[in-house]
Amino acid sequence: MNNFYQLSSIFLNVIKTTKNLSDKTIIAYNSDLMDFCNFLSINGLHNNIILNYVVHLFDERHLQESTITRKLVVIKMFLQFLYQNGYVEQNYYQNYTFKLKKERKLPKTLSVDESSKLIKYLSDNINRNTSKFTYWKACRDLALIDLLISSGIRIEEASNISLDDVIPSERTILIHGKGRKQRFIYISCTDTWDNLMNWLRIRSEQKNNTDKIFVNRFGNQISIHGIEYIFNSVKKSCGINKNSTPHYLRHTFATNLLANGADLRSVQEILGHSSVTTTEIYTEVSINHKKQILTKYNYRNAL
Repeated sequence: MNNFYQLSSIFLNVIKTTKNLSDKTIIAYNSDLMDFCNFLSINGLHNNIILNYVVHLFDERHLQESTITRKLVVIKMFLQFLYQNGYVEQNYYQNYTFKLKKERKLPKTLSVDESSKLIKYLSDNINRNTSKFTYWKACRDLALIDLLISSGIRIEEASNISLDDVIPSERTILIHGKGRKQRFIYISCTDTWDNLMNWLRIRSEQKNNTDKIFVNRFGNQISIHGIEYIFNSVKKSCGINKNSTPHYLRHTFATNLLANGADLRSVQEILGHSSVTTTEIYTEVSINHKKQILTKYNYRNAL
């Protein structure tokens, strides 16, 4: 029997190059393939292997439909690759079509008041800090969180912004998004832009080991885990939703754009979604908000 672990490594190297996939996607694909290869090592490759694997994921491991669907995406590509390159005598996936129900969860958001609390706490925090380091940190945290609130970018995208990506004359930033897709975002809020410019000035006063604009105390690029840590510390201090994550800021940004009249296509481009279908879920949140407003405030209800 072929060494499927070795073949999965070859497959990943091929699709990483030909499909221009991000390192994060490759890591996820690798994890799913290792799981499938472990199943193959015990059960062998046969005509019913895919069906048996899906049953195993459902009945024995009780995985969610969304997780199983994700696994099947890469397994389908993997088995097709093996067949097309002569590693196996047939495509063991081609006779199966799985239509798994995937729960469509509405994005979780912060209220406008909670977002305001974040900004106020971070702004006031600058005045509360007197030491050089705490002032440095307060300015960085304000610029970072305010940028996430004002632009809706992902935390990975914020982490990857370089000095050359910032265009002061246009108040614009080049964002490096998923799938190595680039887009420009305009910082419409003057306060957000001023906070960012203030941070860049302070940042320039210390020695850094990277050209990324957001750095940690050692002058290195701040990681997504570092951003999550900053957000978690701030949310505890200012008393907003204790279950919220930095991604709530992206959801809040998108939902309020649509609620205030922005068109779906524009929001898709601003968020960097490859498909408008992904953006449409925010429309449902917006509609729910409008229902609440109309139920409470529409004068016709009282006639």
